[in-house]
Amino acid sequence: MSTRYKIRDPEGLYFLTSTVVGWIDVFTRKAYKNIIIDSLQFCQKIKGLQVFAYVIMSNHIHMIAKADEGLNLVNIMGDFKKYTARKIIDEILTSGKESRKDWLLYPLALYAKQNRRQDQDYQLWQSDNHPVLLASPKFIYQKLNYIHNNPVKSGIVNVAAHCIYSSAGYYETGEGVLPVTVIDLGVSEGYVWMGL
Repeated sequence: MSTRYKIRDPEGLYFLTSTVVGWIDVFTRKAYKNIIIDSLQFCQKIKGLQVFAYVIMSNHIHMIAKADEGLNLVNIMGDFKKYTARKIIDEILTSGKESRKDWLLYPLALYAKQNRRQDQDYQLWQSDNHPVLLASPKFIYQKLNYIHNNPVKSGIVNVAAHCIYSSAGYYETGEGVLPVTVIDLGVSEGYVWMGL
């Protein structure tokens, strides 16, 4: 992993990208996305994760997040990824509803073996979170718009706020599957969220 992408400021606000190994389209089923949402809610309530924006795409998640004061964002994200990997793989193995079961498990097993994961049969997540420190309002605004417009650019929805597994709707209506802390950059500064 590049030393450029490390969480160095424990109290900093970060743009994070967590990606499935091989960019495999795992998050095409509602059940897997709900595992992600449930785990993020748990991390918000119990582990001290502050989520300001997010989107769940088919094979990766983008977030703007930080840890509560005195807590470690690296540890929170590590726990989040470990738990969600276990739950999603269990769901693939046991639900009986996954028509792509072998198609999904085969590469996940190959990645675990290739990366010498002796403690696990499957690897879901790439090891890093590609953290980028958001040090200015302009950069925060850029990443916020990037997150919210990702489903539009990918052709999933025509309007950012219509994506259920994104904070774009929360920014517009105050409602969504995962409550977030809305970033108010201020209209007086010239920053207006493009989705409004």
